[in-house]
Amino acid sequence: MGSQLYVLSGCSGGGKSSLLAELARRGFRTVEEPGRVIVREEQETGGDALPWGNPEAFAARAIKMSIASFDVAAQQEGPIFFDRSFVDAISFLGHLKGAISEEHSNLLRERRYTETVFLTPPWPEIFENDAERQLSFDVAVEEYERLLQSYSEFGYSPIVLPAASIDERAAFVMSFLQS
Repeated sequence: MGSQLYVLSGCSGGGKSSLLAELARRGFRTVEEPGRVIVREEQETGGDALPWGNPEAFAARAIKMSIASFDVAAQQEGPIFFDRSFVDAISFLGHLKGAISEEHSNLLRERRYTETVFLTPPWPEIFENDAERQLSFDVAVEEYERLLQSYSEFGYSPIVLPAASIDERAAFVMSFLQS
């Protein structure tokens, strides 16, 4: 059967982490969002590799962490769900720099997640800022639109998740799993 590496991406504050937790509760293997790990570490150490401090350093670190997670997961059988991916970080870095590097283009070709990518749409009723998410809802919407376009451009098939309960979203995602 091989690896099935599914990405949950989309709008910040759209419910990705809650859905990931529900999928883990249902017995699926999951990978935490690199960005949240980086923000926690940088805040604890006084570092500046933060999306609002040094976004290029943040994106570079997120890419590196995502590649490491991908490489470990690619050796495992069955479905694994990622809260974001190196595709997100490359899209962000490309947005900052105005282009995607040849190294990142090669990475996008050589390491592939499962074609179906699940995107959380903007959902103002559940959007909240916290210590690790300090962007505005408008910026989160811009991020979502960029990611929707990027995943399509990079050869993935984005599926927008419904604005529904966690149980309904988990059932929706599970209906797409490869058999």
